[in-house]
Formats: sequence, C-alpha cells, structure tokens
Amino acid sequence: MGSGKRTLTTAAIALVCAVSVLGAPGAAHATPSRPTPAPTPSGGPTAAPDKDLEAIRQKLDDLYHDAAVATDAYNAAEEKADKQSTQLVELAQEIVKGQEKLTRLKDRAGAAARAQYRGEGLPPEVRLWLSRNPQEFLDGTGTVRQGEHATQGMLTELTRTQDDLKQYANDASEHWKKLEANRKAKAEAKKKIEKQIRTARKVESRLKKQEQQRLRKLEEEAAKKAQASWLGSGILREINGKASEDGRRAVDFATDQIGKPYQWGAVGPKSYDCSGLTSKAWAAAGTGIPRTSQEQWRRLRHVGIKDMRPGDLIIYFKDASHVGMYVGDGTIVHAPRPGRTVTLAGAGTMPILGVVRPDA
Repeated sequence: MGSGKRTLTTAAIALVCAVSVLGAPGAAHATPSRPTPAPTPSGGPTAAPDKDLEAIRQKLDDLYHDAAVATDAYNAAEEKADKQSTQLVELAQEIVKGQEKLTRLKDRAGAAARAQYRGEGLPPEVRLWLSRNPQEFLDGTGTVRQGEHATQGMLTELTRTQDDLKQYANDASEHWKKLEANRKAKAEAKKKIEKQIRTARKVESRLKKQEQQRLRKLEEEAAKKAQASWLGSGILREINGKASEDGRRAVDFATDQIGKPYQWGAVGPKSYDCSGLTSKAWAAAGTGIPRTSQEQWRRLRHVGIKDMRPGDLIIYFKDASHVGMYVGDGTIVHAPRPGRTVTLAGAGTMPILGVVRPDA
C-alpha cells in the first residue's frame, strides 16, 4: 500500500498505540485492534469505521486532559514565582532602608563616642569636683542622664537594625530558593504541555479530511449525549438562582470573549485558557479569584448544583482540571482546549466535580 494511501488504521491508530503511554494514569483506554481495511470498488481502502474514530476521540480527550492538568501546574508555578519575585523586591527595599538606617545610627554612635573621649564621659563625682560651679553641674545632671539613656537607646536600636538586616537576608535567600524551584516547575510543566499537544496534533494531522469531519461530529454527538443525560435528570427545573450584579458583569465579560482562541497559560486579552478566562472575568467584575481551576475549587465557596446561579464556576473532572462559567439555561461559557475557541456549551457535557461561587 503506498504512503499516499495510508488510512487511519495504518497511520493514526498506529500512532495512538505508540503514544499510549502518554494517557492519564488510571484512565487510559484500551488500544484498539488493527482491523483489515475493506476494499473499495477501485481497489483502495475505505474510510475508517466509527469505532476506530471513537478510539481516536477518546485518546485525544486523554491527551488534552493531561495537557490541561499540566497547564494548571504551569499556571500555579507562574503565580507562585510572581509572588516570590514581588516579595524579593520588597525585601530588597527593606534591606536598602535598613542599611541607610544603620549608617545613620553608626554616625550617631561615633559622635557619642567622640564626645565621651573629650571628657564628657567622666564619672559624675569627678566632674563635680572639677566643676567651677557645682550648682550648675547639679542642675545639668538630669540632662546628662537623659543623654546617657538616649545613647543606650541608640545602641539598642543599632543592634536591632543589624538583626533585622540579617533576617531580611535570610528571608531573601529562602524566597530565592522557592523562586528557582517554581521556575523549574514551570519549565517542566511547559515541556509536558507542549509534548501532549504536539502528540495530539500529530494524531489529528494523520486523519483524512473526511475522517477529521467525522471525528468532530463524534465529539459533538458525545457532548450532546452527555448534556441530554444531565438534563434528563430534571436538574434544570431546580436551578432558579438569579445572578448577582457582579455575577452579571462577570458573565458579560466572559461572553464578550467568545470566538477568541484557547492558548494555554493565557489570561487575555487576545486568548485564554479555561481558568484564565474565569479569573479575568471575575477580575473585571471587581473580585479577584485564584488563577487556576484547582485553586478555584479549593479556595472558593462551594454551592450545590441546584443552587448555582449565572456567574458561578463549574469545576470539571475529579482532578479539577477544567472550569467553565455558568451563564444560565443549562449553559456555560468556557475556553475548551488547544485548537478551539472560547464558546458556549452545555453545562453537563463533561463530568461535574462541583460548583464554586466567587462573590458573597
């Protein structure tokens, strides 16, 4: 069979077998057996049957899911690295201020030492005996004592400032170590994301145009089936929540982004990943929320599905690796995955982990 006539079964399926180790742990699908192509009237192979395309669809889901998990890891590492960088800048500023203060205190301490050397530090009884005016000396004793107390306080402050500088330096060293660790975590997550996406695109590129069209149709059919099953439970009759003012603003922002491309790690304005869209939408509404879907699930208030209202975030999959914003009528707006754009979708098209509410 010539290379120009390779079918899905001899190319894409073989590639899926080769990259099956990239599937999510514990969630990998069985590798389909390689069927014998049926001959066409002209003697060439027929298009791949739907069961083979379904295996490809499931494999692509696994690859893009793993890319989403790695994207969350990348975003979390980036957020932590930004925080460490900010703290390092603040510590550097404190160190500069501390060094300037230490210099001033040392100058004052030097002046006090020089004054003491000139005789001002003699014992009080000696200064009384040498004084030409004992009463004047006695009147000034209180002032002298005040000066001695001030000098002692200055020395104490100098010591405290030196201790502060040491602590700032130690803190800066720790933050630097954490910054380097987060930079490495970002780099590793980036490699994994790019590997998963590259593999998925390679699988898709081996499909014929008609097979790509049929694959997209299978994806749509799977989504419709999942949504119909979710709606079939009668859940939509129980969801009657009204959006808050901030929730409406968040929904308006998110829906205004429809049509913009998905890009992992992106937070707009030209492209977004799933949590980049939701975090920016709520920031536009005046509420800051965590950057990643996993942190949104962990830190935001949980509400029941039947209690959700437009603006709430629906977290998907057991590992909280995807998020969409509920806009009402059983629909979400979300940034799906690489190669797709921000779009509306059924809220039940993916396995729901739970719902969180960013506003009070």
